[in-house]
Amino acid sequence: MKKVLFAGVAASAMIAGNAHAQDLMFAPGDGDFHWDSYQAFADANDLAGQTVTITGPWTGNEKERVEKVFDYFEAATGATVEYSGSDSFEQDIVISAEAGSAPNLAVFPQPGLAADMAKRGLLTPLPEGTAEWVAENFAAGQSWVDLGTYADQDGNDQLYGLFYRADLKSLVWYVPEAFEEMGYEIPESMEDLKALTQQIVDDGGTPWCIGLGSGAATGWPATDWVEDLMLRTQPASVYDQWVTNELPFNDPAVIGAINEFGWFARTDGYADGGAEAVASTDFRDSPTGLFELPPKCYMHRQASFIPAFFPEDVEVGTDADFFYFPSYAEKDLGNPVLGAGTLFGITSPSDATNTFLEFMKLPIAHEAWMAQGGFLTAHAGVNTGLYNTDSERAMGEILQGATTFRFDGSDLMPGEIGAGAFWTGMVDYTTGASAEDVTAAIQSRWNEIK
Repeated sequence: MKKVLFAGVAASAMIAGNAHAQDLMFAPGDGDFHWDSYQAFADANDLAGQTVTITGPWTGNEKERVEKVFDYFEAATGATVEYSGSDSFEQDIVISAEAGSAPNLAVFPQPGLAADMAKRGLLTPLPEGTAEWVAENFAAGQSWVDLGTYADQDGNDQLYGLFYRADLKSLVWYVPEAFEEMGYEIPESMEDLKALTQQIVDDGGTPWCIGLGSGAATGWPATDWVEDLMLRTQPASVYDQWVTNELPFNDPAVIGAINEFGWFARTDGYADGGAEAVASTDFRDSPTGLFELPPKCYMHRQASFIPAFFPEDVEVGTDADFFYFPSYAEKDLGNPVLGAGTLFGITSPSDATNTFLEFMKLPIAHEAWMAQGGFLTAHAGVNTGLYNTDSERAMGEILQGATTFRFDGSDLMPGEIGAGAFWTGMVDYTTGASAEDVTAAIQSRWNEIK
């Protein structure tokens, strides 16, 4: 990480007379940040005496990090940002919006709640031109426009969400030393990944560690597999229809994606312990087989958070690494990425709020958190060299290379499906039920709640 420098003469020279300037992590002009666009923004905006209020899910060190980003807005404009983080954000924002006491902006951890509030008239559409800006300036930009566009009270689609922080799920984790010892290469396509899977078996090893256990949430890791495989076997438009049930859950496209997961999880010799062990092993324990000698498995598909459950002495980038869960070369569907992200929505509009959203478009608004760590962005204009670690930089580059980005589908489905029937159905499938029977049962449950 770059050495933290506190603003002094350089900052006060660029942002003359601003009382907030001394609070900045990096002095304007220092390092490889995009200072020119930041200075132009500062020159164009004077909001002295005005306040922008924000609430969101970030608490603890995440709150500290985002507030350091907001310091740059304060220094540029003279405004004050008041951010409050809450573990019960989802409940709090609805209550305050219904009471007419909502802050200017809310940071939503997923689109579902934002879409619901937009439909109820509790959100204000983003300023005109925002959709065009996102489409032009984010990697897979139209995907982010689509994810932030919801129906208003009259059923008309409008852009309500500006995405900021992203999370990445389309990753396969492995131990570089184990790959090197066996002469295995990183697969560039799904066809290559399947060939590698079979090669490991032929060499006497076990390719995959997979665990679906998660207490009351058992089954969710398999839904991530299916979502990733839906994006790799079908166009994104079909994925979107599936998530809303415009495409029935028991459609052949969905059955095909589930059976693709079954190729990895149910084929004899492909997963450590076999299908029964896959269904019962806790997802937090499942990657540990990567680090045994000899390895119990060579690959583990899981999101960017999984290193939190690696053995304590494992260093990501040295002892463990990852590659992009690849797409099928023969299907020509680009490089889809499955993940999640947080978005800003307007809950109480003001001129200063619109100016703040203009600030959030600047590279510096992303780079200032990138440099602190724990942050990924789809903003195509940032300097990826400012990521805090090599691993975060590599993940950021996967995001930059995405042609399509989609949210975790089960998180967007009704709770009884995405956090219920889909989870349990995937456990049933893993332990022997047919994809046809499982999807028919899930669709039947969806019909009941419509």
